[in-house]
Amino acid sequence: MQKPASLTSARAQAQGKVMATDLSADLGVAVQTIRRDLRQLCAAGLLERIHGGAVLPSGVSNIGYGDRRALNRDIKIRIARRTAQLIPDNASLFLNIGTTTEAVAHALHAHRNLMVVTNNLNVANILASNPSCDVVVAGGSLRRSDGGLVGDLAALAIDRFKVDFAVIGASAIDVSGDLLDFDPEEVRVSQQVIKAARATILVADSTKFTRKAPVKIASLAQMDHFVTDRVPSEALVNRCADWGTRVGLV
Repeated sequence: MQKPASLTSARAQAQGKVMATDLSADLGVAVQTIRRDLRQLCAAGLLERIHGGAVLPSGVSNIGYGDRRALNRDIKIRIARRTAQLIPDNASLFLNIGTTTEAVAHALHAHRNLMVVTNNLNVANILASNPSCDVVVAGGSLRRSDGGLVGDLAALAIDRFKVDFAVIGASAIDVSGDLLDFDPEEVRVSQQVIKAARATILVADSTKFTRKAPVKIASLAQMDHFVTDRVPSEALVNRCADWGTRVGLV
């Protein structure tokens, strides 16, 4: 008879997503056992945790935005708070599309006299509650799945700015330090953002090192700061030091 972990992995491969309570009922195994198996499978890079279950790691298409928002929620909050400490009052900045950059927007609630440019409608709505923050939305084609504005119009709008900071996310990070994403239209905007900023901050949790995506945004060598919970190898830490990329662990 197959072990629960093997059955869990097989079910995820077949369905793309598994929930702990469903697996517990179907397999006749305690929920605690399923959760332990999910943790082990995620630690091995075979699955990614979401609230209540897990999904297959990404390859050429991203997982749903709601599920991404639930992934590593507490770590994203810690990353966001650390990032907010790097940004002073009276600064201009850009926040791009992503659940971690949304967490940064929440962490900036008490900042004063900010000007934030964004192509993320969710970020704009979050910062609208800060009366001391001017919000500029870079127009573009609306991607309904995540509230992102992408394409030529968004890139042209960003080209009009020179901001103090760019806070960007990535869907995956290669072992070489390449930052990766799925949508070439979004990548073009992110590349324009990097050019338009005096300093760039990458915000990404360590699960991004276990994921794959097909389109290159940039390299960690182009980042001034990288805020994360864990870097997978001493070699990459040393490369960041050589590049002048300051790594902030939370």
